[in-house]
Amino acid sequence: MTPARVLIADDHPLFRSALVQALTGFLDKTNILQARDLPETFAQLENHDEVDLVLLDLHMPGNRGLTGLASIRCHFPTVAVVVVSANEDPQVIRRALDHGAAGFIPKSSGLDELTAALQTVLDCREWIPAHLVRAVAGVNDSESDRTLARRMAALTPQQFRVLSLVAQGRLNKQIADDLEIQERTVKAHMSEIFHKLDVRNRTQAGIAFRRLELVDPAARIDS
Repeated sequence: MTPARVLIADDHPLFRSALVQALTGFLDKTNILQARDLPETFAQLENHDEVDLVLLDLHMPGNRGLTGLASIRCHFPTVAVVVVSANEDPQVIRRALDHGAAGFIPKSSGLDELTAALQTVLDCREWIPAHLVRAVAGVNDSESDRTLARRMAALTPQQFRVLSLVAQGRLNKQIADDLEIQERTVKAHMSEIFHKLDVRNRTQAGIAFRRLELVDPAARIDS
């Protein structure tokens, strides 16, 4: 059996080191890749199509909550993604699972728990820490959240790129320049985005995308 290849996507060197230490118990170091932000994560995935699993920090640079998860699931649907975060809000965990996460690993985990969690997800089983299972199961899973996840999953990679730029306030001509496509192609993508998200205009489309964004608890404390 070919060893799994894992990409650790986190901007904290110490936590990346802890994950590497936990993984080297059952993986060769050559099968462990690292990224410090979302653009580097995408570069690693594009350059290494044999990646099986991404361990994704919700709040590293370039990632605003669930936007990175949704983007990776859209562009690389065969790659499993497990969220690693200091944000242990059961509602956030439930939403991450709705958007395709294969599990959740808290950054508060000790080495033994990290090792158990990683072994579980590499065995293609979902991991949620025992102390959070009941709370996550008890979350009132909003139909609107599930619907949004389903609609986002229907977007093509290019439509997702266009939508993310719309959410940044970019105009069609600017989006065309950014993506090096024709403006009429952007308009065609916009029509499909409106249809798939069941919205009437670009403002509503941008609002739908920004619902994926989450406040970083650490940033809120620092401020």
